[in-house]
Amino acid sequence: MSFPLLTATAVLPAIGAIATAAVPAAQRTAAKWLALIVSLATLVLAIVVLVRFDPDGGRYQLTESHAWIKDFGVRYELGVDGIAVALIALTALLIPFIILAGWHDADPLETGSKRWRPTQGFFALILGVEAMVIISFEATDVFLFYIFFEAMLIPMYFLIGGFGDRAHEHGEEAASTQRSYAAVKFLLYNLVGGLIMLAAVIGLYVVAGNFSLQEIAQARANGSLHMATNTERWLFLGFFFAFAVKAPLWPLHTWLPNAMQEATAPVAVLITAVVDKVGTFAMLRFCLQLFPEASKWATPAILVLALISIIYGALLAVGQRDIKRLVAYASISHFGFIILGIFAMTSQGQSGATLYMVNHGISTAALMLVAGFLISRRGSRLIADYGGVQKVAPVLAGTFLIGGLATLSLPGLAPFVSEFLVLVGTFTRYPAIGVIATFGIVLAALYTLVLYQRTMTGPVKQEVSAMPDLRARELVVVAPLIVLLIFLGVYPKPVTDIVNPAVKSTLSDVHKKDPKPEVEAVAK
Repeated sequence: MSFPLLTATAVLPAIGAIATAAVPAAQRTAAKWLALIVSLATLVLAIVVLVRFDPDGGRYQLTESHAWIKDFGVRYELGVDGIAVALIALTALLIPFIILAGWHDADPLETGSKRWRPTQGFFALILGVEAMVIISFEATDVFLFYIFFEAMLIPMYFLIGGFGDRAHEHGEEAASTQRSYAAVKFLLYNLVGGLIMLAAVIGLYVVAGNFSLQEIAQARANGSLHMATNTERWLFLGFFFAFAVKAPLWPLHTWLPNAMQEATAPVAVLITAVVDKVGTFAMLRFCLQLFPEASKWATPAILVLALISIIYGALLAVGQRDIKRLVAYASISHFGFIILGIFAMTSQGQSGATLYMVNHGISTAALMLVAGFLISRRGSRLIADYGGVQKVAPVLAGTFLIGGLATLSLPGLAPFVSEFLVLVGTFTRYPAIGVIATFGIVLAALYTLVLYQRTMTGPVKQEVSAMPDLRARELVVVAPLIVLLIFLGVYPKPVTDIVNPAVKSTLSDVHKKDPKPEVEAVAK
């Protein structure tokens, strides 16, 4: 029996979460180091998965399958394609940086505070989320996926509501109220989506008789399983609704700005760079593969919603006064690009969307974590409270600028390649939508450069005149992310080589081929 590598990759952070939570209350530093070591060990396992995965091999590799609930046809089935491998690697890469960046976020508050922060719980919850996200990327049994898709909401709820940002202009009591509101809103939105998906999961079982993604897809491909048109469409909508909430897609996005504003910067990164990727990943793995005809039927409406997300998110980012809300609305715009690429139904669009998931995770982590370091120094999230930071903290300002330039998809940085592929893939099939989507790039340049100008340039405000530059721990967090943004910006081939075969398989599922160019190349 081969070593269950995929199970180990998910179980290790789960065990680490339990062990971290069990560390005695007085040993806060030990809990931090234990969580960091476990996250690094998980990264090693993710690298092993990456190395052992063969892009030219079968669609699902490193598979595991065991009987679980026999009476209902539920199996413990795991397997990864290129898209899942890339996102597992992204998750395992970001968690150590999230832990390091949040090293002091769960330390006790000032003397006399009514709020108590259990440090062990903070880091245990982060590891718990990592375990659930990883197994969500690995699960090829629909019911198994659903369990962890929903279960990750619980630790996220406590991370948002229990460990919120300390920078609040209205005092601790008001901050606690707003954190609770953001956490409850996050939970309710996602629970409603999950309940609708549960009805669709049950409906899928009634139609197919099992929950195995591979068996159902194979039966649909060879014609042994037929779904009535209306049945397939309703099931598709049940799955897609839950994934659109998680992604998030307009108009189901309103929980994200509140959650990112009230969470600590590392937890905000966990939300948008890690957890939300499960939604867009699931659109590729489940919606397109299980419901190909319904996916094509819904494509025009989804493209319009994605286009609205791109423009709406970017416009609202331009008008934000709060740094973290600005990044949140920018992320809504970026998720619009990802969903646009997925449903453009072209190889360039879907390759770009998958690459965008990875690059957005890295760029948002870089920008938000540096923003978190900035906010922790000044004690304010308001853009108007800053000015002239580059003169007193040039390294902080420089890394903030690179993160911002990556967010606006500057050529030479990683997100440019993915955004370019999405737009090219969209334009070849839907030229009007592709043209309108490009306005999102213009707006991204506006909100990013205005943010940098207002916070980093100009006269030095008295409140930031003594602001220290990035410390060693903070440089360890930011520097590797900057290096990755530059490396993948000039050489994205390592990622595209992994994801392209999976993209071709997905296009085959929906019986789509790339449009032929209007002008054929002439051989010389």
